[in-house]
Amino acid sequence: MIQGTTSDAGKSLFVTALCRWLKRRDIRVAPFKPQNMALNSAVTCNGGEIGRAQAVQAYACGVLPHTDMNPVLLKPNSDIGAQVIIHGQAIGNMNALDYQDYKTTAWQAVLASYERLSAQYEAIIVEGAGSPAEINLRQQDIANMGFAERINCPVILIADIDRGGVFAHLVGTLALLSPSEQARIQGYVINRFRGDLRLLQPGLEWLNNHTGKPVLGVLPYFKELYLEAEDTLIKHQENKAAQRVRIVIPTLPRLSNHTDFDPLRLHPNSEVIFVGTGESIPAADLIILPGSKAVAADLMWLRNQGWETAIHRHLRYGGKIIGICGGFQMLGQTIADPLGLEGTPGSAPGLGLLEMNTTLTAHKRLINTRGHLILNQAPVQGYEIHAGITAGQALTRPAVLLETGNDGAMSEDGQILGTYLHGLFESAAALNAILQWAGIAQPAAIDYLAQRESTIEQLADAVDAHCDTNWLMRWLEIKH
Repeated sequence: MIQGTTSDAGKSLFVTALCRWLKRRDIRVAPFKPQNMALNSAVTCNGGEIGRAQAVQAYACGVLPHTDMNPVLLKPNSDIGAQVIIHGQAIGNMNALDYQDYKTTAWQAVLASYERLSAQYEAIIVEGAGSPAEINLRQQDIANMGFAERINCPVILIADIDRGGVFAHLVGTLALLSPSEQARIQGYVINRFRGDLRLLQPGLEWLNNHTGKPVLGVLPYFKELYLEAEDTLIKHQENKAAQRVRIVIPTLPRLSNHTDFDPLRLHPNSEVIFVGTGESIPAADLIILPGSKAVAADLMWLRNQGWETAIHRHLRYGGKIIGICGGFQMLGQTIADPLGLEGTPGSAPGLGLLEMNTTLTAHKRLINTRGHLILNQAPVQGYEIHAGITAGQALTRPAVLLETGNDGAMSEDGQILGTYLHGLFESAAALNAILQWAGIAQPAAIDYLAQRESTIEQLADAVDAHCDTNWLMRWLEIKH
């Protein structure tokens, strides 16, 4: 099991690296995250929903994502509550205290999934969540040491040196664990190191002497990683071409599946700007309204931040708009939530840009699909995750023709495109078609999926180059 001293310490990255490193050795390996809290998710081969990071890790293993790889997924829809997803299916919303009471049931789902994976694979690389030193969450812990203790699983602790204070993070985390949990930690990995390793060596020796546990690897700082983040919104982008389209995206309070925009963020012909609370809305060639876990509430936030006025001005000057999933629903006339799935039951007015209405329903549509964009008939593939039924005249002009049926809408003037399809920009042909529609005559030929594959290979190379691989093989008790 890989646990971290903090969130974003590198757990997901290191699990991905180990998964591909083991696959290279023809070892049947699978990822496993008992409990995940994230708004980035993916649809599995068995029609469920798991964290996006576990889907990428499954890809690194060369297997299809399955709900057993992330049996408990929490998708926050307020500051104190979340939608609870068990074995890929939403069972309802709970506040934090109610979920603590529910953990006895959640434990059974976690253990059942782990047992099924254990019967199929030679190795399972488990990812923790947050930090094991969150002492206020120790009771009924599913995510970290509670799970490791339950199944008698050894642990590697990873820390991010780029944050500063890496030795304090490691020693402090260890100090807050129980004696049995401390004994379970086999060693440390330090992530995102840049500089001369000789300058770090005295600290590594001190850490070993002080705690009696070795540093098993020091991973370098990678300047460019084409890998979906579990939940952190990455805004940095480099190497932009002189000719580029400016894309502005509101950072909604409950923004979901922001990994949709990674191909745009990484493309040299696009400049992606995320705009948060209180920030001015710059001029743009393309505005994208992203997915949301609380559509009506996020739409109210948009209005309060001045986005409605900015969007109408943008359209008057010939700008383009894309709405994805919840953002697509916002483009319509109304959003009805009669069951109170995302808050108080009722109905909210949409932006009124497309002739359609959406009603949220208890059933969530979860499907992987493929087809063609209306734009240039470009092939596209992706997935749908939404709990809404949309109907109206606008849908007679679909934006995407899928093998599962027509999807979304294109406005009569060609300025607005709406779709339920996540992964819209991952296909190189679809990405180029959209960039041409937005104003780039000849976009660079960039293959995002190939870049992701190259990154995973690079991470596996880093395990070979910077980790004690002999120790890892003994730790995993693998005889290959």
